Amino acid sequence: MDRVLDLLKDEIQQVEEQFRKDLDSRVPLIRKVGEYVLSSGGKRIRPMLLLLSARLAGYTGEAHVGLASVVEFIHTATLLHDDVVDSAVLRRGQDSANAIWGNEASVLVGDFLFAKSFSIMVRGGSLEILKALSDATTQMAEGEVQQLINTCDLDLDEDAYIEVVQNKTAVLLAAACRSGAILGDTTVEQQDAMAAYGMDLGIAFQFMDDALDYVADEAEFGKACGHDLLEGKVTLPLIQAVRRCTDEERQRVEAIVEQEDLPQEDLVYVVGLIDTYDGIQFTRERAAAFVAQAKTRLEIFKDGPIKEALCILADYVVSRSM
Repeated sequence: MDRVLDLLKDEIQQVEEQFRKDLDSRVPLIRKVGEYVLSSGGKRIRPMLLLLSARLAGYTGEAHVGLASVVEFIHTATLLHDDVVDSAVLRRGQDSANAIWGNEASVLVGDFLFAKSFSIMVRGGSLEILKALSDATTQMAEGEVQQLINTCDLDLDEDAYIEVVQNKTAVLLAAACRSGAILGDTTVEQQDAMAAYGMDLGIAFQFMDDALDYVADEAEFGKACGHDLLEGKVTLPLIQAVRRCTDEERQRVEAIVEQEDLPQEDLVYVVGLIDTYDGIQFTRERAAAFVAQAKTRLEIFKDGPIKEALCILADYVVSRSM
């Protein structure tokens, strides 16, 4: 991963500077909340994907920097809204914005970031990129609503869950990759290949988040262990455990996920059940399979340092501990 960061060091710095410019507002609270979230330790995976995709496509201009900033703005807006929906008090190991400034400010600043993103895209002048990112934003909203509908639904199967993940998380990574490819001299086939790479990578990324939610330390992962379970989110480790467990075990899990609180003994029971039925290992293996598939999407492009960097970034997704 260090090799990727070294390769993009100058451009990532430009993206960080663009963040500050794009947060310009007559309302001080907007900049305060926006800068707090944007500086809270994110890995900038989405901007990196757009920058690398543009370079793989042979783009030599400067528009990719502004677009990378836009993609992170969209992502940050969804984080602000998600934390309100989830009643989260931690984000990346520090107090969430809603815990500091309240739900109202978080929602409204998220709205500002969405609006600002589209304002910047319109000024950019590419209808293809505007379509890619606006379609992605629509799908993300659909994914969030579908996830809400699926709350506490232990009948949710892996295919249905993957569809939610595609819409809620992976589609923005796919759109970032497609947008970078559009900037360069690429065919529709190459653009589709880059988008497919981003989609596969996004699914793997979410699967690893699913696994880490049950095994990572709060200080390391940045949110409480079992937070998904507390929110009634049925993710892949639990799906795997439930489809293999006994009827009696399933009944207890049903009672646990429907509770408003999550006593420690109930969390320990579910984590133990997931361990018994290899839910974490299964999830990691599924993530690794999507990463391997993502790499095959790049075969349409010539070998070189940028293509290698995209493969390194893909491997990072399944090796990360946070």
